[in-house]
Amino acid sequence: MKLGRLLTAMVTPFDAELNVDYGRARELARMLVSNGSDGVVVSGTTGESPTLTNEEKLRLFREVKEALGDSYAVVAGTGNYCTSESMELTRAAAEVGVDAAMAVVPYYNNPPQEGLYRHFRAIAEASPLPLILYNVPSRSPRNLEPNTVARLASDVKNVAAVKEASKNLEQITEIIAKTPDGFLVYSGDDSTTLPILGVGGYGIISVASHVAGPQIRRMIDAFVEGRVDEAQAINCKLMPLFKALFITSNPIPVKAALKLCGFPVGGLRLPLVEATEAEEAVIAAAMKQSIS
Repeated sequence: MKLGRLLTAMVTPFDAELNVDYGRARELARMLVSNGSDGVVVSGTTGESPTLTNEEKLRLFREVKEALGDSYAVVAGTGNYCTSESMELTRAAAEVGVDAAMAVVPYYNNPPQEGLYRHFRAIAEASPLPLILYNVPSRSPRNLEPNTVARLASDVKNVAAVKEASKNLEQITEIIAKTPDGFLVYSGDDSTTLPILGVGGYGIISVASHVAGPQIRRMIDAFVEGRVDEAQAINCKLMPLFKALFITSNPIPVKAALKLCGFPVGGLRLPLVEATEAEEAVIAAAMKQSIS
């Protein structure tokens, strides 16, 4: 699986009536890759996937893939808390022609580790697409444990990577140690990208790259090329932005940041709401400090 080290977890643009703005989605995807991303994840958490219909998701997958062509990766967010629905959407995404799928740890129904193993195995085996596991304990009640990740990576040939948003470096190091060569570990949180690279991780599925793509690209490249001091300096400068983009529920802040930098992508579907004036002020100050 060659998706690249920097993928952007892309927001979903909406028009004034909160319909998906597919034209703006194409423009946004092209802007992101022009600013350093190797590809995009469509309809993940940052894309407000719980409020998108399957029809909207599939059209987004198709439109973004057509906009980016074969030079850049498009990863389809296809997972939810229902295994059969996740399998169906993953099969349909494969027919659209995306490069990989990503499936989140099921939320609300809180399965045990054996249930997680069977859930992800079923999704992976539903299509030929490489599958990225997505562990985000802050949004689901169950942590995807290293032994379960290692079991999936060993047993299922197209379980290719994990997006780790636990911020637990001990756990992430254990995953890297226990999984086969070629299995990729992506940071799922911008603030832990450099530490995860330091313990053997591969890259980042980023939110901040919507507005700091060139800087994050330079940080990753500097680390990979052995210029660790340079990577550390970039990381330190970006930290205020990384923190500001999570002052309230994602993707509220990043949509505000895009508006502030002159690339508005519309509002948010309920139950999410737009950033307050006070939150926008914090985001604007962080952007000035980190990327000016």
